[in-house]
Amino acid sequence: MKKLMCVWCLCLGVTVAWGQSQATYKEYVRRALDAMSADSTMEAERLFREAMKAEPAQRSNAMIYYQIGRMQEHRGKPDKALESYTMGLNVAPHVLPLRMARANLYLQLGNKEKALVDYSDVLDWKTDEQEALFMRAYIYTEQRLYKKARADYEALLKLNPAHEEARIGLVLLNEKDNRPREAMDQINAMIAAAPDHAILYAIRAGLEQTRKLYEAAEEDFTKAIELDPENMDYLLNRAAFYIETKRKKEARADLDRALELGANPDEVASMRHELR
Repeated sequence: MKKLMCVWCLCLGVTVAWGQSQATYKEYVRRALDAMSADSTMEAERLFREAMKAEPAQRSNAMIYYQIGRMQEHRGKPDKALESYTMGLNVAPHVLPLRMARANLYLQLGNKEKALVDYSDVLDWKTDEQEALFMRAYIYTEQRLYKKARADYEALLKLNPAHEEARIGLVLLNEKDNRPREAMDQINAMIAAAPDHAILYAIRAGLEQTRKLYEAAEEDFTKAIELDPENMDYLLNRAAFYIETKRKKEARADLDRALELGANPDEVASMRHELR
């Protein structure tokens, strides 16, 4: 009887300790989330790590690593964030937000090959993940794997026919894949359907510039800037157009305005050099 009592007491002690550990874990997580809400990311990360120390075997730690990685990205620590996302995936490899976060970060860091692997893994598990389809199509286009890129864009547009970025991606893909008429017909149709979307005019202007349709290109660059006057990229694109067409005064004016809006000074300086 005494032996049974000792075993029962031991089990009770373990249960109580586990319950206390669970309570501690949840309390640390709650406090960490509160710290995140208050934008105290360093404190939130510390509390999340305390939670994982309390319960190192919890599968929900994968999402804690996800939150830590997001905060590290926000603080400008991409290498640390990459490490956190990978740690989270070691805990739970099929957590899609983690896999997507790591894929996006790989792409930002210029590692297209590893990003491609992660996007493909996501699509193996969830074939209708729209962001993964779009980003993989973009990478395939950059790699000149046009058939694969087209398949992803078309799959995405079947899921979401109104996906403007995918439709633009298909326009640019057709341009690169030596299908210029299709590219121009598509962008014309998009502008007819959405005549107030500045980006569409900027894209058509680029196509027209490539075809040396300079008058039409200038008109479309100007229209894009009229619709979105704070967009420094459109100004830089028009400045490049003016440089190509030997209109130095207009190019300088666009470069000056782009610089005021926050354009990269080195990029602007490089373009100014072409005006000499």
